[in-house]
Amino acid sequence: MTSTDGQSLAEDLPETGEGRGISVLKNGLAVLRAFTVDEPLLGVSEIAARVGLHKSTVSRILATLELEDLVERDPSTRRFRLGLGVIAMAGPLLADLDVRRVAHPVLRDLSRRTGETAALMVWDGGEAICVEQVPSQHQVKHTTPLGTRYDTAASSSVQVFLAQLEPFTVRSLVMKGAIDLPGLTEAALDAYLVRLREVADRGCAVNYGETSLEEVGVAAPVFDHRGELVAAVLLSAPRFRISTEQLAVLAETVRAAAGEVSSRLGGV
Repeated sequence: MTSTDGQSLAEDLPETGEGRGISVLKNGLAVLRAFTVDEPLLGVSEIAARVGLHKSTVSRILATLELEDLVERDPSTRRFRLGLGVIAMAGPLLADLDVRRVAHPVLRDLSRRTGETAALMVWDGGEAICVEQVPSQHQVKHTTPLGTRYDTAASSSVQVFLAQLEPFTVRSLVMKGAIDLPGLTEAALDAYLVRLREVADRGCAVNYGETSLEEVGVAAPVFDHRGELVAAVLLSAPRFRISTEQLAVLAETVRAAAGEVSSRLGGV
């Protein structure tokens, strides 16, 4: 079978019970794959044209898929879109995805391209914890033992996680000492909350020698299929190797890496 359209797939299969069953399955999958993010609503004719099947065949497939909640009909346009049954089918897979396993190849590529240490951080109530790391190949590098916890307000990964919380929650964490904000005053806390809003808008956080004069950290958020923050990608390096002019490029690179991990988790 060399053709990729649904019609020829069906025609190439042997006319046996098993062959017909496989044909039906392949055609049903082709119909489901016709829907895209850019075009989530499709009519029967549009789907038929995309998959190379007759409209009557597509109508029968859609009727079956609708019974199983895999597609649903838009009440106003009467066109079809994917149904919640698709999410139900994908749920066990999405729930079983290990963010460390998913992120590791992305971290490896990020470290290779930048020459610096790439890490994955998760949030534990008031601390960012390193759970995965690909160290830099340079002799002089910044690395962190797995399990290391960070609670300093200026840490780039801490900023990323706090930027997704309500200001009241952040204020509470700082005031009770769970987050270390040096020189704590009401004005300093207000300025920090403004900084967190900027982090959220920008999609990344930078720590340029604030927690240690010798270190630079750039972090960006990772979201899962529910749109929830589940981790942060962190790039860390010795400060002498990173100029302020390089920060914008590194920030974009880290954002892209975090976006790729999010995509692998079903996020957008």
